[in-house]
Amino acid sequence: VLKDTLEKRGALGQIKARIRAEVFNALDDQSEPRPPLSHENLLINELIREYLEYNKYKYASSVLTAESGQPEVPLDRQFLAKELNIVEDANGKSVPLLYGIVSHFLHGGKEGSTQNTLAKVLHYPKQNLGKRPAERNQK
Repeated sequence: VLKDTLEKRGALGQIKARIRAEVFNALDDQSEPRPPLSHENLLINELIREYLEYNKYKYASSVLTAESGQPEVPLDRQFLAKELNIVEDANGKSVPLLYGIVSHFLHGGKEGSTQNTLAKVLHYPKQNLGKRPAERNQK
């Protein structure tokens, strides 16, 4: 009963994720220093973390943070957009920056709605894109 209660509250998953992160930390060879996190890797990891957290992949996000040496506190989205020279429209702000980047390159940098573009590419109904996974009509 306790396990079911913890699962329903989402606490059990969080505990498992924290244990995984701690296991990675314990197994990480501290005698061999980790290479410094480059500016590019910091930005890439942050884009991935934003995507993972948006899609409720909390466990993957916690492991990424532990393994990569990424700061625990996420970078500010506006700072990230500025560093990557991304100009967001109103629709783009509702989804992770990574969606806009993928959309941009899939369509050769042509202007257009990120939501319309991604809906076509990912074969999601237009109204589902930009919604959190629990709100989407899963098929």
